[in-house]
Formats: sequence, C-alpha cells, structure tokens
Amino acid sequence: MAFGAEELRVLRRALALALNPRRASAEDVKDCHRLARSLDEATREGERLRAFLVADLGRYRAALPGTAAGYLALLDEALGAGHRPTPDDLAALRALRGTPEAAALLARCRTLNEQDMRARLAQGARTVPAPAVPHSRSRLVGLRGGVTAGPADTGATPGSRPKPGSTPQPRPAEPPAPPKRPIPTPGEVFPRRKPADPPASRELAAG
Repeated sequence: MAFGAEELRVLRRALALALNPRRASAEDVKDCHRLARSLDEATREGERLRAFLVADLGRYRAALPGTAAGYLALLDEALGAGHRPTPDDLAALRALRGTPEAAALLARCRTLNEQDMRARLAQGARTVPAPAVPHSRSRLVGLRGGVTAGPADTGATPGSRPKPGSTPQPRPAEPPAPPKRPIPTPGEVFPRRKPADPPASRELAAG
C-alpha cells in the first residue's frame, strides 16, 4: 500500500493529534475521517485483488507442469499481495524445484510459514491463563490463651450449611414407663367369707 504526498501529510497530522488531541480543529478531524475512508477502500481493494490472484493461481496450479512459468510468476505476485502459501503450493514448488525460480519461491514460502507459526505460538502463549495457586491446607495455630471449639474443630466452615445426614439428629424422647402395680396378696385374691351363726344362738333368738 502506497501513500501520496497529501495522504502522508494527513497521516502525520493524525499522529500528532493522537499525542495531543486538544489541538484538533474541525478541519483536522475532517481530514482524518477522509484518510480513514481511503484506507478502508484500499484495504477492500487489496482483498479483492488477493482473491482474484488466488483463484487464478489455482487454475495455473491445476495445469502444471505445462504452466510452470506463469504459475511461478503468479505465485510471486500473490505472495506480495499478502497470500500465504498453502500445502498445494508447497507440493507444486517441490515438484518444480529443479528450476532456480521454484527453489527460491519454495524457500520464501517456508520462511513465511515459519513466521506465521511463531506468531500463532506467541499469540497462544499470551492468551493462556496463569495456573491458579491452590490455597494453603494447613490449619491455623491458636494464639496464647487457648481457643474454644469452633468451626475448625468440628470440620465446618463459617457460613457453611451442614450437609444432609452429616450431623446426628436428636433421638425422640422415650415415653414414660407405666407405673408398676403391686402384687396382690392371697387375702385379696381369695377374700375370707363371714362365718355363719351357730345353731344355739339361732334358737335363743327365736325364743
């Protein structure tokens, strides 16, 4: 991507405004927006050109080895437009590496692949989260004066709820035993009968 003299002036002014945005005027802001639109259009144009070159490169590669000269020239142009070599490109270059142009392009493609690999590894290393440090499992030591039984002694933590079945449930109260009845005596079981009056006393009472 190449910049003209006017675009370079606006770009230099935009960089100065990024360092000191309070000095920006309305004309400066308008020029920065115009430059941003030009950059977006150039980026889209570059993407369209790269897509056209990649499609044309596939047709030349399918017609190898008869199109070796055109394929090598087109691959060099596509690499300059931002194309990254594919496994098919590397296989075709290995088949054509008997020529100096193919050998040079093969070395260039390998260098580009190594650079992309290093960039991906560096990006992955920056995004990997740091391992969590486990909390200490050691118990706290009581200070002088002693400690009372608390959550540390009972295995519970402050604010935690006991798990179902982890604490013993209170046993229900047993009903009181019925009072024992005294054992009856033989006199109570077999009461004595009142003796009958003698016959003499009956005659006296009648006379």
